[in-house]
Amino acid sequence: MSTRVIVGGQWGDEGKGKIVDVLTQDAHVIVRYQGGNNAGHTVVIGDQKFILHLIPSGILRDGKICVLGNGVVLDPVGMVKEIDGLLARGKVLDGRLFISDRAHIVLPYHKEEDAGAESQADAATKIGTTKRGIGPAYTDKVSRKGLRAGDLLAADLKENLTTRFIQRNERLAAAGMTTLPVAETVEVILAAAKRLAPFIADTTVMLHKAIRAGENVVFEGAQGTMLDVDHGTYPYVTSSNASAGGAASGSGVPPNRIQEVVGVVKAYTTRVGEGPFPTELSDEIGKHIATVGREVGATTGRPRRCGWFDAVVARYAMMVNGVDWWTVTKMDVLDGLKVIRICTAYELDGKVIENMPSRVEDFARCKPVYEDMPGWSRPTLGVTRYEDLPDEAKSYLKRLEKLTGAPVGIVSVGPRREETMEVPGGIPRKG
Repeated sequence: MSTRVIVGGQWGDEGKGKIVDVLTQDAHVIVRYQGGNNAGHTVVIGDQKFILHLIPSGILRDGKICVLGNGVVLDPVGMVKEIDGLLARGKVLDGRLFISDRAHIVLPYHKEEDAGAESQADAATKIGTTKRGIGPAYTDKVSRKGLRAGDLLAADLKENLTTRFIQRNERLAAAGMTTLPVAETVEVILAAAKRLAPFIADTTVMLHKAIRAGENVVFEGAQGTMLDVDHGTYPYVTSSNASAGGAASGSGVPPNRIQEVVGVVKAYTTRVGEGPFPTELSDEIGKHIATVGREVGATTGRPRRCGWFDAVVARYAMMVNGVDWWTVTKMDVLDGLKVIRICTAYELDGKVIENMPSRVEDFARCKPVYEDMPGWSRPTLGVTRYEDLPDEAKSYLKRLEKLTGAPVGIVSVGPRREETMEVPGGIPRKG
């Protein structure tokens, strides 16, 4: 039996979807434990490209069980659309996809509140939300006012929804935001609820049975550590625990049943939305990385901000998550660069610091302290064995290991499954 958490070590978009797909070859169950359809995972299989927002990328492997845990917030209409997209491409979901009856529901008024708050914010308070209603849905959850997936099965769902929409329309109107047609919107949610009903189950019990039976379980996080509501660059964060600790609270599986944490980082750094980004590049190299790396958000279509690898961020993520080993993605994007820089520390108000400041105002004043390494002229794209990587690329990976405190176990040099290689001795063998 193996239980493994796969978590992003930066600001999301690290390539977790592909790595989950690769590592689920030997898994039985894949669990998404937090976030909503504000996340996007892209997986390329052969000549087919899949973009998933809620459903774990393990669904692309036949026979795997996929679970949306209680820590997820679920847009029912978006979920139906995602299900239909997979069905249209020949994927079998019956008996393979399950939604926790304790997962909270994102409703249309959450989206209106999200979009309205963002549009009314000034430049100093704008977060860069995806406007998918995720934050307001989590707000309802912690305020004990939320609707859960189990409620979609209740006989009084229509009355419950009608009351909620009438009350929220009053609040939207008072805030100068767009109100919703109650009867029409309720019918849309009722139709989605009917489609989702066969997938809703007590997934906590399911997962405990799977673990007791010795099955391999992979926990898949959305976003990344630096977007975690507690440990990220607050307030420029998501509304859930995207770090490894969220796997326990977001699934009902206790921490002492989780055996391994795999951190995923790009060979450089990106982030989407607002907030400080010490290594951000606004020059031609930054444009080159964005172009070669196709750095556009899978969910929003927004261009990602690009910068050099930030070892301070990765070191912090290693500590917070308890990363056992790293997967480094998009090595090929750095092909051909003569010099590659690594941020090893920050300069803050004239002092060199090696740890993340907690206040975003301090983080915004941090200047990167760089170490330069030689690039590699021979391409990594197309390489399938670690031994065949350019020596300079292997030296770069070794330096990342030293700076972050965790070994590199897998290297990815492209979007496809086969463009992935294991580093000899890089994955610690436990037990």
